[in-house]
Amino acid sequence: MAELAKKRIFDLRAFVTDYLGMVLALAGLIIYFGIKADNFFTIKTFGTILNQVPDITIVAVGMTFVLIVAGIDLSVGSVLALSGAVLGFTFMNWNLPLGYAIAACLAVGILCGAFNGLMVVGWRLPAFIVTLGMLEIARGAAYFVTSSRTIHISGSLEVVTSRLAGGLSVPVIIAVAIVVVGQLVLSRTVFGRYLIAIGTNEEAVRLSGINTALYKFSVFALCGFLTSIAAVMRTARLSCAIPNDGVGFELQVIAAVVIGGTSLMGGRGSCLSSFFGVLIIAVLDRGLSQVGAQESTKRFITGCVIVAAVILDRYRHRIRKPCRRKTRFCVKSSGDWNA
Repeated sequence: MAELAKKRIFDLRAFVTDYLGMVLALAGLIIYFGIKADNFFTIKTFGTILNQVPDITIVAVGMTFVLIVAGIDLSVGSVLALSGAVLGFTFMNWNLPLGYAIAACLAVGILCGAFNGLMVVGWRLPAFIVTLGMLEIARGAAYFVTSSRTIHISGSLEVVTSRLAGGLSVPVIIAVAIVVVGQLVLSRTVFGRYLIAIGTNEEAVRLSGINTALYKFSVFALCGFLTSIAAVMRTARLSCAIPNDGVGFELQVIAAVVIGGTSLMGGRGSCLSSFFGVLIIAVLDRGLSQVGAQESTKRFITGCVIVAAVILDRYRHRIRKPCRRKTRFCVKSSGDWNA
């Protein structure tokens, strides 16, 4: 009973350090901008924020998986543009049915992610360099597919962004569902726990007889797949495929995931925390716009928030106790097993 009580106290402490701080930060931003901006604290504003974040939320889930295994994917912005370009081209120029066009879009994302994973795992190349190369490859391919022109899309693709009761769009529901599934995979499945173990000590996991290469390959392919899903939603929302869309998108995604507390060194991460990070950035951007902040001010403040989040994350995990019961996949603290 005593051990059970200690475990519950520890779980509560882990919950507080992982989520309560971000909830309070998000609430603080909402209250602050609600006071400073006349029309911020309205249902319309919150609905607009939620309807604009599904694409970055979905990609943030994929980026969380990649960062957990101590990788990184800098190509998501360009893959987003290429996937959207393929969707627009096949749907409008080739007149393929919507289902086939979406399937082609998803296939592009999976292939790009699989290529990244194959290079990182098969050739043991740094993920930073591989995905930086894919960033340029995918961007060039997007320009080639669209002939460097915007493809305007109309018709049945609009059903993807249809609104539900309450003003929320279908992509919002899909994004939340992906966050929930991603969190459950990380915290409640063997696959998720192996990913955390690989990010913590890949060599120990490999020596235990687990195929670490397969797991690392899968997270890059998964990230590409989720990026192509986001491309479908983004293309439908904009009603066009833009070859230079997603420039700087990868930095926004990484910023949101880092603010959510996922470690760039691997071994720790949470899809739910990444979602909070996305919301914090979205509220901050919307609030600064409504109070009349210039673009330079917005970027400066956002950068300061990212640095502050990394510093706070470093210190908040020091208050956790080290795990007493050592296992072959023992991480810095038992709270990390809950992702």
